[in-house]
Amino acid sequence: MVAMTRVERWERRAEVPLLLLSLAFLVAYAWPVLDPRLDRGWREFFETVSWTVWAAFALDFVVRLGLADDRRDYAVRHWYDVALIAVPMLRPLRLLRLVALLRILDRSAAGSLAGRTLVYVSGAAVASVGLASLAVLQAERDAPDATITSFGDALWWACVTVTTVGYGDYSPVTTQGRVIAVVLMVVGIGVVGSVTASVATAMLARAERERRTSG
Repeated sequence: MVAMTRVERWERRAEVPLLLLSLAFLVAYAWPVLDPRLDRGWREFFETVSWTVWAAFALDFVVRLGLADDRRDYAVRHWYDVALIAVPMLRPLRLLRLVALLRILDRSAAGSLAGRTLVYVSGAAVASVGLASLAVLQAERDAPDATITSFGDALWWACVTVTTVGYGDYSPVTTQGRVIAVVLMVVGIGVVGSVTASVATAMLARAERERRTSG
């Protein structure tokens, strides 16, 4: 049995608190987007929650960096953590911290590689669609000639885009919305294909196990 490193021990201890903070950030980010008539007091409260979560994740990264044997190498390998902490304009992308949930699900997933892959890619697909729906709604709702004006519209657009179907009934008109669309298209090409491949692999593995059992 391979002993865990100091960073791995910290990550295991911090896993559940970070998951709860991720969910808190999701609520704090999504609620004002879904309810544009939210009063100022609640908006300030959710903004405070968002910055508090940002500070907690920044502290987590600083601790992990301090525990790493090679700090430069660790920072390079976790460049996305550095970017999401250092650049406040990317705050909505911190919803990607919900991958902490995937690490927990991974321990209860099937022991095979196919089972673990299915957990990760399915979670990534759902998170991508949800995040893109919120982000594009926030960018598009008040734009002139916008076609995406409700969460239902945004969710439908995200599902169509991530699967690269592209009906064209809803499309972003702002620069920010189009950037979100490009990112979602790129994610869709990889994630949706991976979901399909993982499901097929899992089914084949199950069929093989049943064949061996019956044989």
